[in-house]
This record gives sequence, structure tokens and C-alpha cells, in this order.
Amino acid sequence: MTTKHLRFTSKLIGCLLITVAFFSCKKDKTTPQTPTITPVTLGLYEYASGVNKRIFLPVTQVGTKAVTYYTVFDTGSSGMTLDATDILPASMITSAGIQFTGDSVVVNGITVTSTKGTISFGDQLSSTKEYGNLAYANITIGDAQGNLTLKRVPFFLYYKIIDETGAQLQAHASDVFGVGPGTSYVTSLIQSPLRNFNTGTSLTSGFKLATLNKSLFSTSGTYVTNLLTIGLNNSDLSSAGFIMHPLAYSSSGGYSPNIPATIAYSGKTISGQILFDTGTPSTTVIEDRLATNAVGNLPANSTVTITTNKGFVYTYTTSSTGNLTEVQNPNNTGDYRTIFSLDFFISNEYLTDYGNHQIGLKNN
Repeated sequence: MTTKHLRFTSKLIGCLLITVAFFSCKKDKTTPQTPTITPVTLGLYEYASGVNKRIFLPVTQVGTKAVTYYTVFDTGSSGMTLDATDILPASMITSAGIQFTGDSVVVNGITVTSTKGTISFGDQLSSTKEYGNLAYANITIGDAQGNLTLKRVPFFLYYKIIDETGAQLQAHASDVFGVGPGTSYVTSLIQSPLRNFNTGTSLTSGFKLATLNKSLFSTSGTYVTNLLTIGLNNSDLSSAGFIMHPLAYSSSGGYSPNIPATIAYSGKTISGQILFDTGTPSTTVIEDRLATNAVGNLPANSTVTITTNKGFVYTYTTSSTGNLTEVQNPNNTGDYRTIFSLDFFISNEYLTDYGNHQIGLKNN
């Protein structure tokens, strides 16, 4: 390099230093702007097989592992459960558990801990059990039609699932995306993955579920846009027409999604606790302590009305293909909750506010 070039370079560096110093001083006088975070809206898949209906939320990445699993979007449970098959190496998965040494291991960007547990779905008449471990990973939900990555989500990674007959189900037969307001009975560390959405200072942690489109349920699964909104704004909580129901807290399971209500059917009115459960595919179960074993299914054209303790009212009529309803005695089932099936969500909007511990219900 010539002397002339050296002098030019020296002058240029001096100018750059002066410029950097100038902008550094100017930056110190400017208040940093907090980015505005807006709600994220995703589609879900509406699936039907006979009278059974499901809504599925795709999971397309777990840690560093690209996957395609359709998880049951479930307002009746808290926390994601995911089969370890094809996510962890096959050599780690045995019928006795996930094999590794130490307190934890990181595989494919997934931290698997030594905390073990069992999750049961159903009641004492019919129960399916999953066996697995507490794990953590970044999770991408949604697919190419819309997706969101949630950071370091605690979830239940199961290695086997056994139905009420004792048969082991196939891999990924019961992958569930539980969005209830409480915590998992395995560990309070497992909660709804949607809690890991960064709401910043402008939103409240929670979600809205729009009314489902009855005509779009199909055996192939129909993608329906704009069903799930993650993150709540002030208008959702104050002026959108939802009737809010404060939730009760328990040291076991956290905030309960069960809402006090009266239930009128077949000329009688009873009090109860209602769970609105997208994870129940077809049949609403009314738990009546005075019911006899012979009550069973309500006949078609029966009318059922619920009125919550906050004044939300919903009336429906049973048919042979929808709003199927049966009456059970909790002394037989071991479950005192009246559980409304997915059909409820075809006629009503649903909101869960994690930040203020409340559930919103709204007639469509």
C-alpha cells in the first residue's frame, strides 16, 4: 500500500471513529422503544369419525427435531404429553422407562429429566395411563399455514401408554396439547405450553377459541383458519361479550377449570361442577348423585340447560348424531364433574385467562 493510501486510510478511520462517537452519544439520549407484541392466531384441524370429533394442533418441531404430530387440543387437561418414539433414539426407550444416567440428559435439543410420573385419562370405569418423564424443549406449534415457536416448554415425554384393557397402544396414539389453567398431577412444573408465549407488557397470558365450524369436520381433517388466538388484549377481557368465571385454587392441580352451575334435564334441576372439554370427542356426561344405574343415555330430542354461577346460559337438544348426552352417578364413575363434549364449542366461544385465573364463556 502506498503512503498516499495509508494517509487516506488513516483519515477514513478517524472519520469513522468520530462518526461512531457521535452516534453513540446521540443513542444515549434516546429512550429505548419496547417492541409491541400482538396476539398470534393459528388454525386448527377439525376431524370427525362417526359421532366422534377432534380438533388437532400440529407440533412440527421438538428441540432440534423436525416432526409432524397432530396433538389433541384439550381444554380439559394441563400440559403437553408427547410420545418419545422417533423423538429420542430407540436405544433409550424401553418398556421399563427412558434409559440414561444422571439427573438429566440433553438429546436433540430436548432435556429429559429423571422426574418420572404417570398420567391417567378417563375415570375409574375407563382409564388410560401414560408413563414417562418431565422434559423441556423449544416447541413449534402449527405448520406451514401458520406457526409459533414457544421457548423451553416443560412437558410430559411418555414412553408407553396402556389402555383400560391392559393393551399397549401404538406410538403417538395419545399426544395431547393440554391448555387447561391448572398444572399436571405429575409435577406443577408442567402447565399449558401457551403460558410460554411472551406477552410482553401489552397482553395478558391466555387464549381464545373461536366457535368451531360444524360443516368442516371431516375424516381427512380440515384445516380451519383463525380458530386459536394466543395472547389476550384488554378488549378481550372487558368488551368482547365474554362472561368471566373466577377459578378456584387447589394445592393439588392449581387453578381448576371446573365452573359451578345448575343443570336442568328431564324435568329435574341439579347443581354441579362443569368442565368444558374439547378433549371429550362425542358424549357429554352429566354426573347426578341421585341418578340410578339405569339412566344412561338421554333419548334424542331431550333438552338440557345449564346456568353457571355467573349467569352464562346454554341450552341444547340431543340428537342421534350430535349433542349425545348420558347421565351417570359419580359414586359409580368416581368423577363428580359434569363434562361437556366438543359439541359445546360449535355453539360457544371459549377463553382462558391465565394471568387473572378466569374462564370466559360466550354464546355465538
